[in-house]
Amino acid sequence: MNSFFVSNRYFYSAEWASNHPLAISRQTKFYDLCQVLGWLPKEKILQCNALGEEKIAAIHDYDYVITLKKASSGIIIDPDVRLKYNIGNFENPIFSGIYERAAASVGGSVAAANAVMNGGIAFHPAGGTHHGKRNKASGFCYFNDPIFAIKTFIDNGFSRVAYVDLDAHHGDGVEEYFKNDDRVFISSIHEENRWPHSGKLDSNIKGHIINIPVSSGINDDEYNLIVDALYINVCKFAPQAIVVTAGADCLNGDPLSKMEISNVAFWNAVQRFCSLAPARVVLGGGGYNPWTVTRGWAGLWAKINGYEIPAILPIEIKEMFAAMSCDLIDDDEVNPEWLDTIIDKENHGDIRTHFIELSYKIRDFAG
Repeated sequence: MNSFFVSNRYFYSAEWASNHPLAISRQTKFYDLCQVLGWLPKEKILQCNALGEEKIAAIHDYDYVITLKKASSGIIIDPDVRLKYNIGNFENPIFSGIYERAAASVGGSVAAANAVMNGGIAFHPAGGTHHGKRNKASGFCYFNDPIFAIKTFIDNGFSRVAYVDLDAHHGDGVEEYFKNDDRVFISSIHEENRWPHSGKLDSNIKGHIINIPVSSGINDDEYNLIVDALYINVCKFAPQAIVVTAGADCLNGDPLSKMEISNVAFWNAVQRFCSLAPARVVLGGGGYNPWTVTRGWAGLWAKINGYEIPAILPIEIKEMFAAMSCDLIDDDEVNPEWLDTIIDKENHGDIRTHFIELSYKIRDFAG
């Protein structure tokens, strides 16, 4: 199977302010871990280019694109304009290179889709900016790269593209863009009552949009039940291509969600959905615990390629894990297994009644 790892130098620069949830060098640590384990041979690395402003403006308002580009270069943006585009605040800060980073992210999603047009799988961990809106930034997302991946398939003649969002937060920007396009099946498993407070169960449209808000504390067995129900719906759609946003904030221990699934359940879910189409793009997304996101995405890349995950890690990796820190996680909250292993202990547990009822409702949509 052809597999590609999407890369660009902008993904490895740490520019976010120290108090921002993304100030944890996610891409660099993930890349370093895979390099040490020999999981990134040159033939699998797909270097992507930043998408040009005219092509970005096919999805995002041109004035917004240009404003972000100016802000990134150091030009002072009027406060009213910053407010209009929701930039220059704590949520979506402005710093040198932010435009280039965002443009590279959408370029990576286009490159990923193009690389697997005739079959294969491309992993773009710096992608998954699913909250970006047509004319403003939202939720740490300046542009919406999943839209670009999906649209690349559609522009190349695909008539059935499935989008599966496993991030703990609802992929509102993607749904908003494709909600009236029957060529795209849109689905999301996310934590209920969590920002952006969209993706309600009653917003579902049979055969087109399936939102599954799940309660906090969801364990592996409950998660697998919900994945099974959604799988039936995606399978019935018979996608020619699939785009998965594999946000690692759904993993147990993430500070910005209260889902409690292991990375084993996470990997299994991504692989199951990817089995439903020959052309597959897997994006990153959220993930604010440096240990769980690094281990989660590295293990996912290993599963995609059939690499053996070592039970005993090299000392170099253990030292890297030990040196990690996160302002959102206290020292006494660091799970010892995060420092010594890649594979989580599976989180089995009782399946609560409301999860059984929810799975029946989702299965009913498939008919």
